[in-house]
Amino acid sequence: MLMTAKMLQEKLSSYGAPKNKIARMARDGELTRIVKGLYETDASTPPEYLAASIYGPSYISFEYALARRGMIPEAVPVVTSATFEKGKAKRYDTPFGTFTFHDVPSRAFPWGVEVVVEGDYAYRIASPEKALCDTLWLRSPVANYRELEALLFDDLRLEPSELRDLDSRAIADLVGRYRSTNIGKLAKYLERKARYELRS
Repeated sequence: MLMTAKMLQEKLSSYGAPKNKIARMARDGELTRIVKGLYETDASTPPEYLAASIYGPSYISFEYALARRGMIPEAVPVVTSATFEKGKAKRYDTPFGTFTFHDVPSRAFPWGVEVVVEGDYAYRIASPEKALCDTLWLRSPVANYRELEALLFDDLRLEPSELRDLDSRAIADLVGRYRSTNIGKLAKYLERKARYELRS
């Protein structure tokens, strides 16, 4: 269970020195300190459950979300999350792994995000379409469709079958919220692919 230092101090208020008790509990493995002021009682908690509490508001996105959605073949060791209007990227190295946070446009931030509930935990994660758009947002602009394909299939190692399964309408709806060359090209690329397949 996630607990803040304030919650723990209130829970341990019957002790003469709650802060010292917290320190002993962390030393003895009863608590795991994640970042300053934030603790977890279960050392085996999956990292995605913790990301939004480490830094927020945020949701899991970029390569970590693409991997969780089965869109790229490799496991991603860093939990990548999207924020907005923070100004600069953040990185936290914790006992639960490394967490990074990058801004996306505020007008795009709330769209295409799903809430996943697992047991006593809930976390927010980008849809496949949103995770890909967020990822392309961070990349340098591509000049043409050939460069886009290289980015998608060589750099990101996206599975072609997964690209075909994307909801092109959802991506088209997101284009104006990013105003990104890469995302605009992706929407047109998917539209062209769909027209070609209809003719075949």
